[in-house]
Amino acid sequence: MPLTGSTSSATLPDLVDPSFWARPYDERVALFEELRSLPHPAFIQQSMPGVPWAFGYNAVVKYADIAEVSRRPQDFSSKGATSIVGMPPELDEYYGSMINMDNPEHSRLRRIVSSSFGRNMVPEFQAVATRTARRIIRELIARGPGDFVRPVAAEMPIAVLGDMMGIPEEDHDFLYERSNMIVGPLDPDIVPDRADSERAVIEASQELGDYIARLRADRIARPCGDVITKLVQVQADGEQLTRQELVSFFILLVIAGMETTRNAISHALVLLTDHPEQKELLLSDFDTYAKGAVEEILRVSTPINWMRRVATRDCDMNGHRFRKGDRIFLFYWSGNRDENVFPDPYRFDITRGSNAHVTFGAVGPHVCLGAHLARMEITVLYRELLAALPEIRAVGRPRRLDSSFIEGIKQLRCTF
Repeated sequence: MPLTGSTSSATLPDLVDPSFWARPYDERVALFEELRSLPHPAFIQQSMPGVPWAFGYNAVVKYADIAEVSRRPQDFSSKGATSIVGMPPELDEYYGSMINMDNPEHSRLRRIVSSSFGRNMVPEFQAVATRTARRIIRELIARGPGDFVRPVAAEMPIAVLGDMMGIPEEDHDFLYERSNMIVGPLDPDIVPDRADSERAVIEASQELGDYIARLRADRIARPCGDVITKLVQVQADGEQLTRQELVSFFILLVIAGMETTRNAISHALVLLTDHPEQKELLLSDFDTYAKGAVEEILRVSTPINWMRRVATRDCDMNGHRFRKGDRIFLFYWSGNRDENVFPDPYRFDITRGSNAHVTFGAVGPHVCLGAHLARMEITVLYRELLAALPEIRAVGRPRRLDSSFIEGIKQLRCTF
């Protein structure tokens, strides 16, 4: 039914249900376009298993509204930002990271880890990324056409972070498999029985937590020059990450760092295959067009579809009244296609001028700390990949991860 003139409708699909994101692409586009045409955020009613009453959330879909909520952490809390209704108590230890925190805790943790992952580390990260990309491409050529996701797209961020953190290559599959379990528990290819999904996430989180705790103990006893050693050492200002803080930060790196970059790399191959004229332009002068290409890939792919906020008090946002306790979902996928910001937003154009997408969050304290690392990894991988295999392309259509949170590609074949 038409939505115009109404900001509340029980007929609207639940936008954080994986089944909505599994719908045909054109349906997703049409619904978000209509939601963006409304004068205020639509209220989406939900019916959750085990919750006997109707409740819901405000769908923030316009670029300007996403930015406004993001720049006002005093009004809109980030606690539980990555969950729909909140984490089970068993997961508090593993997901109490910066992304799910407000100040002052958020600023304290960000300050401690920024010295190890800030822009000052770019030269060191770039050297690691170049070595990693060349190794991945040598192995791809030796193996021949086939799977692109695990050996290329996923291996790049896993290997870069693994190298910097002193994680041996034989543990990469462990990280990949546990990461898949955490982001895709509702995907039948990952967890066949949906009734086991919560248990699967808890077990994978515990295993990752135990793994980093063992590395922490080892670096305390035998410090070396890797990032884990730096994170467990006392900082110049006397601050230090606790065991729980290191565990939750490590899981954040695995999910936010590896998954975002991995899926952007996979989407990039699809986009360059579907738009050969853009690929030819990039090949004609990689250094000239690379920056614009990476930003456009990040905008169009939008690897993280949404984040949650909760109103901390009664307040107004761009003419809309929120009440204390209101749940708000920021739909980055929609914001990155806002016609008021991106002319012809469904066109993939690596020469697009200003490209201030919200893929890494909008303005405010929660802009992704590792955004520069993701950009660098995508740039380095495609510089090496297109130089070695300029004819590489995707074969068939990618298989999408069954998820609302991650715009993931779980299977993609390539040929060259």
